[in-house]
Amino acid sequence: MSMAKFLFRRTLQGVFVIWGVVTVLFGLRAVSPGDPATLMLGQGATQDLIQQVREEEGLNDPIVVQYGDYLAELVTGDLGYSWRSEREVEAMVIERIPATLELAIAATIIALLIAIPLGVISATRRGSPSDYGATLFSLLGISTPNFWLGLMLILVLGVWYGIPYPTLSTGSTIPVGIGLIDLPTGRRAVGFGEAFMTLLTEQSFDEMTLWLKHITLPAVTLGTYFTALITRLTRSGMIDELGKPYVTATQAKGLPGVLIRYKHVLRNTMIPIITVLGLQMGTLMGGAVITETVFNWPGLGQRLINALSIRDWPLMQGIILFVAVMFVFINIVVDALYTYLDPQVSIE
Repeated sequence: MSMAKFLFRRTLQGVFVIWGVVTVLFGLRAVSPGDPATLMLGQGATQDLIQQVREEEGLNDPIVVQYGDYLAELVTGDLGYSWRSEREVEAMVIERIPATLELAIAATIIALLIAIPLGVISATRRGSPSDYGATLFSLLGISTPNFWLGLMLILVLGVWYGIPYPTLSTGSTIPVGIGLIDLPTGRRAVGFGEAFMTLLTEQSFDEMTLWLKHITLPAVTLGTYFTALITRLTRSGMIDELGKPYVTATQAKGLPGVLIRYKHVLRNTMIPIITVLGLQMGTLMGGAVITETVFNWPGLGQRLINALSIRDWPLMQGIILFVAVMFVFINIVVDALYTYLDPQVSIE
């Protein structure tokens, strides 16, 4: 099977997965308590106005007709209208995607930069203090809840050892902590795209530095569990590969140990790592809700929490649907990478 046919087949399967997600979301909306028209207009709306909205929005139609209309709108790219925010859902989703992508990618980069070398060192030095340290780190990372870690980072780095910060009303400075660490504990002062363009056009690192400072704590919080998971997976995969005959053969040929570990052995352990990486990237996209809330990061997770609090169903559906599409896309990319990493893996 050619790569084009493989991608077509996987894309077709992904369409059915997304259709299933859409169906479940529509079903949950249909069986949820409360009248959508009343939620749109508020409790003080008159019955005549409520009935008028129900007619305009097709809420009096049979559920099958409503479902068909909803699918037809999705096919044309229309995610609906948020009556609570009085805005198009697609616009509300698109404007928050960059912040969530930045956070997910930053967390992934931090995880890979720490986890893979740590896993390799742990596997090649079994029984040493570094191995025990990596194992302990993995256990703590997997066991630590993200929300607790985020709050502790804010408390330690923002309150105890953080820099003073200005109040919103007067602009005066309140001395908080002892000013040893310059890492903001909330907000997203500038986006990566804006900071990168400033770096290219004005040759100034100020905005890029500001972006790095604001994203560091949220990315560390979100990526801690991922780091611990990849560390354990790399260690177990490396140990399994180091015991195979080809490693002994390469050692007998006199190849340097670093070359053996990182070019041959590590590459053969990358397939399960890439699998977990793909799954976790999708999880980070949809699971950054708590981290974004703790650090007031303006991403999809924070917007989803706000939509849940006011029962804004069109916005909730749009965000969850986007996360589902990202899951499908990332899994297709991961499957395509298999044949590149290991030629023995058939495209079938």
